[in-house]
Amino acid sequence: MATGAGVRAGIGFASSHADDPFEAMADLVDQLGTEPLAGAVIFCSQHYDRDSLARAINRHSECTTVIGCTSSGELTDAGYDHDSLTVIGFPAADFCMTSHCFDDIDNFDPVAAREIVRALAAQADRDSRRLGGLVNHVALFLVDGLSHREELLTMTIQDALGDIPLIGGSSGDDLAFRQTAIFDGGRFHARAAVVAILSSTRPMHVFKAQHYQPGAAKMVITGAIPHERIVTEINAEPAAAEYLRLAGHAGEELGMEFFAAHPPMVRAGGEYHVRSIQSANADGSLTFYCAIDEGIVLNIGEPVDRIAGMRQLFADLHARVGEVDRIIAFDCVLNRIDAEQRQISRDVSALYAGNRVIGFNTYGEQYHALHVNQTFSGLAIGR
Repeated sequence: MATGAGVRAGIGFASSHADDPFEAMADLVDQLGTEPLAGAVIFCSQHYDRDSLARAINRHSECTTVIGCTSSGELTDAGYDHDSLTVIGFPAADFCMTSHCFDDIDNFDPVAAREIVRALAAQADRDSRRLGGLVNHVALFLVDGLSHREELLTMTIQDALGDIPLIGGSSGDDLAFRQTAIFDGGRFHARAAVVAILSSTRPMHVFKAQHYQPGAAKMVITGAIPHERIVTEINAEPAAAEYLRLAGHAGEELGMEFFAAHPPMVRAGGEYHVRSIQSANADGSLTFYCAIDEGIVLNIGEPVDRIAGMRQLFADLHARVGEVDRIIAFDCVLNRIDAEQRQISRDVSALYAGNRVIGFNTYGEQYHALHVNQTFSGLAIGR
């Protein structure tokens, strides 16, 4: 991937299904061409050997800021995609990008982190002066999707960023729930997060959308192990059985498809947000993708017309930024599963492709100071 000053160009994007990481990276570089890049973001299927992939990335990215993560599916020019390696390249003529990796988030220090992020924002401001004119800044955030630390990191980093909006996603591993990884500084990190400030004179707008509304069925968390995101009791009954009773129908079984179709929702800040379930456990408890605690009241979510909602969202984004170059999206893997169950994944893919959506399927999304679930969130960038 080239570096340095260059002529005005569109945001670069490339995708490869080559199994060998060196072949995949060579394919991506061929597709991207020679346009000098200010930085790049890579999303990769969990099937790639990470040490080999890191070496392959480094071979082609000298002096370029490259961040990324493992995924549970990719969003490419074909819409929903899988088992691929994808790269987004920001042309140096229109963008600056600077990043910092928190490589030990089990021992994350909020006080120290605020100082680091403020210094990063100041650096982004200095570096982007070469672009001239009014510069917009957005923070791209990628975090370990199995860390259970997303809420603390998201709130802390957004607080330190001030007026710079944060948008991002939690890394995945194709629903294996064993080990996800963040890429920064030439290698993959476990239990890590990376924040990159993207600067440009182009219009940039962050957004969040969900495809559910709260239904009438309510449940109160009466037993929980908060630090493990486990709910043991709902309405003073075993959690899994009570959730199934409230949300299900005769003969249905708990599983990923069921969780995707019947997401719990919580009211916070005047809005309802999904609190997705990751798994039903052998002891009758439920593990969630996000923070959960006793006393929280949840409604069972009901689907809205996703296709109509997405069309309206894309129309709004076009109105906001003008002609769209790319929409970088963080789309919850449960949205993908639910689209497949409802047999609308082809229609969703066509909408994504038609609106120049690229990105990955996540284990959670970050929007401003919120860690959320089962949303379609992202960054629209105009030309």
